[in-house]
Amino acid sequence: MTAPAVPERHPTAAVIQTRGLVKQFRRVTALSDCDVTVPEGRICALIGPNGAGKTTLLRLLSGLARPTAGEMRVLDGPPRQDPVFLSEVGYLAQEIPLYRRFTAEEHISIGAHLNRRWDPTSVRDRLTSLHIPLDRAAGSLSGGQRAQLALSLTLAKKPRLVLLDEPVAALDPLARRHFLATMADAVAADGITVVLSSHLLADLERVVDYLILLSASQVQLCGDIDTLLAEHRVLVGPRKDPAAIAKTHTIVQAVHTARQTTLLVRGNAPVIDPAWESSEAGLEEMVLAYMGQDASPEISHLTTVGDEQ
Repeated sequence: MTAPAVPERHPTAAVIQTRGLVKQFRRVTALSDCDVTVPEGRICALIGPNGAGKTTLLRLLSGLARPTAGEMRVLDGPPRQDPVFLSEVGYLAQEIPLYRRFTAEEHISIGAHLNRRWDPTSVRDRLTSLHIPLDRAAGSLSGGQRAQLALSLTLAKKPRLVLLDEPVAALDPLARRHFLATMADAVAADGITVVLSSHLLADLERVVDYLILLSASQVQLCGDIDTLLAEHRVLVGPRKDPAAIAKTHTIVQAVHTARQTTLLVRGNAPVIDPAWESSEAGLEEMVLAYMGQDASPEISHLTTVGDEQ
């Protein structure tokens, strides 16, 4: 499944922009010097290890938390707790908040009283197409059915931006695929922007076209996935000092065996030395290399990381 087509939009339109964003909790820094830009109409994967700051970033963008320092613009201004802003943003927390004793139909009725724009027909149509009953209590539904109900309710707000925090983490593979298909259909139909936090990169790869990679509380990558992949190459050659490569490329990761060196590098300069065999980098390969910069000592002793030139 490929990323859905969305209506053509002005190339400079950005739904999210942050500069120097910092969030601290007492002595813990959850986010540090975070610069992010997400254009309109994209499905953006927010990737990173546990504790990287993904949930914190989503809460800041939704207006549920305030930054310690830095600047944020979401949609047309700073995130804020007012009806106009909240009507434009759909936020689905990791725990999939639903009233367990209420039926889907009762949730739809509640939503009509709480939202300025509300599309109850879309919820009923989605749930009916997925064979999810409207008259059963949410607590009696399966995990996948509850996730679909929560997503359908979120989309019924008709938001411009949807923020999803690990919504498919506890779902089986088929339920994950159905959930992501529903989300992709909504983006294709309405041109909304989605930021989706998840560890399941293989599932996201089918639908996302933009990437934010957080590691060690900082943004390591942010941009169009195809563009990022085009900027990275895998070099394989005899074990040797990669100092010459480092003069023209950023060495993201270097792994050495007894006879071979494998590099993931960033840069568009040609590799002159014929000893290096160059190939395209895959998305998972690129993401894991950046996440490995925050690896444990048992792993990192195999890897050397270069600073960006």
